[in-house]
Amino acid sequence: MNVKYILSGFLLSASVSSCIQDEALNVEAAIDGCTGTNIQSATIDHLRKEVEVYVLDGTDISQQELIFTLPDGATIQAEETETNDRPPLYDFSQNTLRHFVVTSEDGATKTPYIVRVNKLALPTSFSFEELKETTPYNVFYLTNATGIMQWASGNPGYELSGMALNETQYPTVQYPVGYAGKCVKLTTLSTGSFGKPLGMPIAAGNIFIGSFDTQNAVLAPLEATHMGFPFTKRPTRMTGWFKYKAGETFTDKAGNVVTGKKDRGDIYAVLYEAPTSDFTLDGNLFPDGTGLDEHIVLLARIPEQEMTETDEWKKFDLEFTPQNGKTVNADDLKNGKYKLAVVFSSSVMGAYFQGAVGSELYIDEVEIICEN
Repeated sequence: MNVKYILSGFLLSASVSSCIQDEALNVEAAIDGCTGTNIQSATIDHLRKEVEVYVLDGTDISQQELIFTLPDGATIQAEETETNDRPPLYDFSQNTLRHFVVTSEDGATKTPYIVRVNKLALPTSFSFEELKETTPYNVFYLTNATGIMQWASGNPGYELSGMALNETQYPTVQYPVGYAGKCVKLTTLSTGSFGKPLGMPIAAGNIFIGSFDTQNAVLAPLEATHMGFPFTKRPTRMTGWFKYKAGETFTDKAGNVVTGKKDRGDIYAVLYEAPTSDFTLDGNLFPDGTGLDEHIVLLARIPEQEMTETDEWKKFDLEFTPQNGKTVNADDLKNGKYKLAVVFSSSVMGAYFQGAVGSELYIDEVEIICEN
């Protein structure tokens, strides 16, 4: 055998091996997602490095499964080990708030996170009085001042546009004068030079039960919206109070003016089938704005003719009506197989980036009335 070829092959192999060894290791250390058995919803605050995990009231959390989505090569470890920890099973029975550290693949970056597991039964009355956070944008408590579950909104996505200079300039904010006490104010805003090239010229003010995935806010905005939480009662009506004012100029997804078209707000709630605990409906609840997702069992939605412009508080009283030929199964309802989503938006087609800048919807004192 020719020694020259043997030597050349050896040098080539060594070169390839060297390139592989010299390839830079990942420096990212973050929690990008969290799933697991019994988890109904998980909210990740990338700014504050907090993960809120929600399970049904009564769930055994002594060995709660937490499957974290991490950057390539990154690892995660609890700062302190509990007796029943068997990763990915962690014991939250004694301490519902625990500290974790994510370490990057190269070992140089270590990011501390707070992970809290919350056992919760969804409430039925909402007044929008309490804020969990005020900066950089308003985050509302879904429960009350002592609760931890929060309303979701598109505010984290709007932050990417760089258009807001303070917390009052986001699409979803608290307003000091409501029907009773404070209320939530939803405003359709321009996303400026950031959003128009992406086909997202506006951001409708919205607030909903569920969570918002900031990681997919730009690439897959509809899929970034996860709506609903388990509900074990049969809702019959949704009531509340609203004020609405439409913006002057309606535009389409490309930002073009649509002559003769007027914006309107949206108020609705759905009870839907959840095949698995981590299943949620996304922002495409009503495909193309006119369809209806096949999982929806009951729907309460304000009719177009009732979403009128008004400077005075106006009451809405919406009946939950059967959809898709479905009925509520009592056993499945008791066992948490249905989820409830409550949604408010300043632009009815806002999920498809169509609406009028300046449209404003005020909402207060909402109640879900259920069968005894």
